[in-house]
Amino acid sequence: MRIDLNCDMGEGFGSYTIGSDDRVMPMITSANIACGFHAADPTTIWRTVKMAKANGVAVGAHPSYPDLVGFGRRPMEVSPEEVAADLLYQIGALSAFCRREGVRLQHVKPHGALYNKAAVDSAIAMAVAEAIRSVDPDLYMVCLSNSEMVTAARTAGIRYVEEVFADRAYTREGKLVPRTQAGAVIHDPALAAERVLTMVRDRCVVAIDGTPVPLTVQTICVHGDTAEAIEMIRIIRTRLEQENVQLKAFGA
Repeated sequence: MRIDLNCDMGEGFGSYTIGSDDRVMPMITSANIACGFHAADPTTIWRTVKMAKANGVAVGAHPSYPDLVGFGRRPMEVSPEEVAADLLYQIGALSAFCRREGVRLQHVKPHGALYNKAAVDSAIAMAVAEAIRSVDPDLYMVCLSNSEMVTAARTAGIRYVEEVFADRAYTREGKLVPRTQAGAVIHDPALAAERVLTMVRDRCVVAIDGTPVPLTVQTICVHGDTAEAIEMIRIIRTRLEQENVQLKAFGA
């Protein structure tokens, strides 16, 4: 079995650093690099692309609503046309740095509130998919498993992978529990690793209310900006390798 391990990267800004990119990068297979709307600046983007290249990690764009102050996690009333324009702008910016470093852009994964909106809103999901197709029809769209994003990617005729989250709780509908709700983020590395194994082996996850939820698992998201992130990613990698799961970028 082959699985991709992805992480949001390059989410600092100016003199501010978030996460431990230099320690996380060697442990993942795909990096979702912030493009300036929720985090990052040109120097940070460039440095992160170079870091991914040095570690043999696939590069993807991580576009967001234009919400630098709220880290892209605040819902916004944005039209599908505005979403498409925002994605074209951000993917284009990251693409320039990839070309400079001779790195192929593998995928696009919306960030935060935009990701959550696209998961349930067919019009926004289609705007994302069509923007990706217009930039490069060979790019993958990273989609929340069994969501409107998957339907949009299929309709647009673009490549896609279905994603699950190691450290996030799920609702019985298969969506992510809002971060404002207690228990939304899992901080226990051992528990997160066990959940990942269940998702990979059984193609399901136990929702926050105890309901089993079916999932398609092609890429697993881990986050590098929590206190326990390094230990969590290490344990997840170890447990997957013990189960003879090959960790490899989905576009490789």
